Amino acid sequence: MGRSPFCSKEGLNKGAWTAMEDKILTDYVKKHGQGKWRKLPKKAGLNRCGKSCRLRWLNYLRPDIKRGHISAGEEDLIIRLHKLLGNRWSLIAGRLPGRTDNEIKNYWNTNIAKKQAVTDHKMAKQSTTKKENPTASQPQLPNSLGSHVIRTKAKRASEVFIIKNPSQSIENVESTPAF
Repeated sequence: MGRSPFCSKEGLNKGAWTAMEDKILTDYVKKHGQGKWRKLPKKAGLNRCGKSCRLRWLNYLRPDIKRGHISAGEEDLIIRLHKLLGNRWSLIAGRLPGRTDNEIKNYWNTNIAKKQAVTDHKMAKQSTTKKENPTASQPQLPNSLGSHVIRTKAKRASEVFIIKNPSQSIENVESTPAF
C-alpha cells in the first residue's frame, strides 16, 4: 500500500544538481512557496522527482541554513544532546538553529564519533585501574541486627530479601516490598 509514483523514473536527472537547476528551484519556491513537492518539478520545468527537489531545498538551498564550520559550542551541545537523545538527529538539529539533521548526522559520524571512541577507551582504562581495589570504591552499608542484604544487578528492585541467618536457605527468607 502507499502512494503511487507521481513521476516515472525514466528520463529523470540523477546525481549532482547543476547551478541552473538550483536557480530554477529557488526562484520557483520564492514565487510559489514551499509545499506540493510532487507537482513542483513539472510546474517548475525540472527533470527531477519531487522528493529530490524537497531534499535539495531543505538541506542546501534554504536561505536560513548555516553550512560549514561547526563551532566548539555547537559541538559540545551536539555531544550533550546525543547522550540525552541518542541518534535522533532531527531533534538534535531542532536545538541548533540553521543546522539540518543530515549535516549534524554527517558531522557526528565523521568527526565526533571518533573522538568519543578515544575518550571512551581512555575512561575504560581508568575504570579498570580503579577496580584493582574494589573494597575502597564500594560504600559500606551498616550491618544492622546482623542481617545481610542480597543485591541484584536489576535497576529497579521490587522486593528486598533480608537474611537474618546466613546459613538459611533462600526459600525461608522473609520478603519486604522495596517501596
